[in-house]
Amino acid sequence: MVAEAPAPESGPVDERELRAILETLLFVSHEPVTVDRLIAVLGGVTKLEVRQALEHLKSDYEKSERGLQVNEVAGGFQLATRPEYAPWVKMLGKTKTSAKLSRSGLESLAIIAYKQPIVRAEIESIRGVETSGVLRTLLERKLVRIVGRKDVPGRPIMYGTTKFFLQHFGLRDLAELPPLREFKELGESEQAMLPVGDEPLQIGEEASAVDPGSDASLLISTSDETTEQLSS
Repeated sequence: MVAEAPAPESGPVDERELRAILETLLFVSHEPVTVDRLIAVLGGVTKLEVRQALEHLKSDYEKSERGLQVNEVAGGFQLATRPEYAPWVKMLGKTKTSAKLSRSGLESLAIIAYKQPIVRAEIESIRGVETSGVLRTLLERKLVRIVGRKDVPGRPIMYGTTKFFLQHFGLRDLAELPPLREFKELGESEQAMLPVGDEPLQIGEEASAVDPGSDASLLISTSDETTEQLSS
């Protein structure tokens, strides 16, 4: 019979132990963890104590020049690899199933990121080509989600970016989106590590109220220039 692990004590003993526990929690989490979530797990600590410990932990990683760093992204904190070591991470990723976004995929993602909420017809108006296949890919990669329907005749589906989008591109929120040209360059350098969509698609509670319509018939898309139109 396997003995059960002892229950954690109520609250860390000191700031050093708090940092160690936070480091452990960030390490085992596959997504950014909010301060409120950390407080709920720890118990007996304040928001100020947690934030100070996270800042000290972040500073520790920076001073030690290690391969990892603490990032504040998508409303939470995450332990992540340093950008300068991305080539080695990508080499390791080549042993797994991976697929890059096409140029048209990156362009459509940029349109959605900067113009959201946006419907498919508006995306196609900017790009000048059909985008159903591209939208399917972006949904499967969990970069975009259905956010509702536009209050116009036909009530077309509206699309927006996801929390994973912020996490993947290292953004705290949409206000941190860089200029369009920089975003497209960032997308080209970061996209190799995107998920392929081998897990069931989760697009939010609002999707349950969406009936299949013209957006449900997803076809193949091609590429076109969008920078000038998005900047206007």
